[in-house]
Amino acid sequence: MPVQWGATRSTPQGVIVLSESSAAVVTATLPAVQANGEAITGRFYQRMFAAHPELLNIFNRSNQATGTQKAALAGAVVAYAEHLTGGSAVPWGPILDRIAHKHVSLGITATQYTIVGRHLMAAVAEVLGEAVTPEVAAAWDEVYWLLACELVAREARLYTEAGVPENGSVWREWRVTDRTAETPDVVSFTLVPADGGAVPGFTAGQYTSVAVDLDGGRGQQIRQYSLSGRPGADRWRITVKRVRGTGGAPDGMVSGFLHERVAVGDTLRLSPPFGEVSALGGEEPLLLVSAGIGLTPAMSALAHLAATEPERPVTLVHADRSGAAHALRHELPALQERLPNLSVRLWYEDTAGAELAGIKAEIAEGLVDPAVVPLAPGAYVHLCGPVPFMTLVRGGLLRRGVPAERIAYEVFGPGMLR
Repeated sequence: MPVQWGATRSTPQGVIVLSESSAAVVTATLPAVQANGEAITGRFYQRMFAAHPELLNIFNRSNQATGTQKAALAGAVVAYAEHLTGGSAVPWGPILDRIAHKHVSLGITATQYTIVGRHLMAAVAEVLGEAVTPEVAAAWDEVYWLLACELVAREARLYTEAGVPENGSVWREWRVTDRTAETPDVVSFTLVPADGGAVPGFTAGQYTSVAVDLDGGRGQQIRQYSLSGRPGADRWRITVKRVRGTGGAPDGMVSGFLHERVAVGDTLRLSPPFGEVSALGGEEPLLLVSAGIGLTPAMSALAHLAATEPERPVTLVHADRSGAAHALRHELPALQERLPNLSVRLWYEDTAGAELAGIKAEIAEGLVDPAVVPLAPGAYVHLCGPVPFMTLVRGGLLRRGVPAERIAYEVFGPGMLR
């Protein structure tokens, strides 16, 4: 039997803990589960989708095809078990917040945790065989339901804050009012609510989920895109890079659909804004570091500051393949004019034709060097870009003495920074 909602054990300080008997069993069996983690989660997805094909409309099929989704799930379950048994000092609050925000942006419900738990535990038994005694099954079931209870509580709060009614849908129809080709591979869409209602506010750094119905009976797919426009405006903007598969990976289903099929006047289903990471920090100097399409939350932050805190010291560091590939670059001159304390440092792999009229910027060739990224004392840092890029920059800033709590970052997809 799964742990019942509200039946979790906690210390007087409110820390969730495993029962002593389960903790001993989980500690003893953790190496076996860890060694077979991807086999377990691979079998889990097979079982669950066979029994509930409608859930394919929620899960990212590209991540399923590449195997990154099962690897991420295996890593998360093992890491949470290590956390519960005292084998890891990694703070789990921020990780749970990130997962909860992603879940509510997909419309995940509490009842779906029962489905996931049933098939996950069945997969554990199938892969590990006779090693899964009733005691082992009960201990790992407790791990799962402690994780589920923590997430359901967070997600219920987020749904309430977003104004989503109980058992209601997160989805709302939005009409495309403008489509702008930023580069050959990047398009911006400006959207307003199709019902003519109010435009929800958001914080720079937050994202919306976009749900589309794919051709050929492939069903619904959902992706998250950072809101790239100014918070508080009477419309939203998302800026979408077309994902082209490399190394055998498939092309992006949703980005391809948006690029090829969506025009002015069409409607899209969007979620409320979610995301636990702010690109703004407080009143301290701000360092925005991005690469490729990771520039979108930084551009939202700059637009917000231009309207609300124009004197704040801000440094923008951006890396891209070239000036021609740098989306939204044409907005920088006007932003720099409105933000007198904005300095810009650009790294391009190819600097041919990189100069931009009307902007003061240092332009370097090659990849970002974290050792020379401009760093004001006490700065709040926001990172967005590919995981290897953010890992490199974060590591360099940590070595330069920036506290980890002053470095915020957003990871899209199943990856996490280490």
